[in-house]
Amino acid sequence: MKIAIASGKGGTGKSTLAINVAYLLTRNKISVCLKDCDVEEPNCHIFIREGRSNIEKAEVAIPKIDNNLCVNCNKCVDLCAYNALAKVPGKVLVFSDLCHSCGGCTMICPVGAITEISKEIGLIKNKRTQKLQLITGELKIGEAKSPPLIKKVKAYPVNSKLQIIDCPPGTACPAVSAIKDTDHVWLVTEPTPFGLHDLDLIVKVVRKLGISHSIIINKSGYNDNIIETYAQQEAIPIITRIPMDLKIIQTYSAGGLIIDIFPEYTSYFEPLINFVKEKIH
Repeated sequence: MKIAIASGKGGTGKSTLAINVAYLLTRNKISVCLKDCDVEEPNCHIFIREGRSNIEKAEVAIPKIDNNLCVNCNKCVDLCAYNALAKVPGKVLVFSDLCHSCGGCTMICPVGAITEISKEIGLIKNKRTQKLQLITGELKIGEAKSPPLIKKVKAYPVNSKLQIIDCPPGTACPAVSAIKDTDHVWLVTEPTPFGLHDLDLIVKVVRKLGISHSIIINKSGYNDNIIETYAQQEAIPIITRIPMDLKIIQTYSAGGLIIDIFPEYTSYFEPLINFVKEKIH
């Protein structure tokens, strides 16, 4: 089972929930793998200090043109929907940042002038502790596209039957890549006008993808009614609420686990644990 933790905006508390829920699941003797798919700025590893990471390069295929063989037929340029190839006098240029590694240009070339070479886009780090497994994607600085790396992190083989996907914020391609093909999405929001606006955006995305979903209100306590009204109108269950508490903020900022430092707060995460138990048993 794969559960995605997503939100329409950054800073709502996805990673806070992901890491605490993952640890709490292991304490309930549920094997879990946490996958940090916020590859542009992953941070789940900050909270898991023990263990060592096995690091692998993540690569994609891009075309290489042999202009000595090229007959200037323009078939590859015409085929590429992303304008990653451009014809100039005497040769074809490759813009690797635009390439989506579909391999179409290689197949359509009538003279075999196009081959594929590997391009490193980032790293995949596999850390296993006695408690859980963490798979982290880390996008190479300056790399333009994160979805290929997100897909590789999601496809990384694990032994656990349960996977928690910590998604990138927003509703653009990276978020969609992380959410796609999961079994359920926990939508983390905050009770503010901005939180409500962006919650509505991500709800539209998960509905388009046809994935079941529920709402988690983080920083709860002051203006919950705006989220409650929306959830009622849209018939989306609110699964739990995490209170607005300075102690939680300070704990997170120091790289600590809420459930360790303030065990009494475990009750706020219990509905999520019960949800998982119902789904996997």
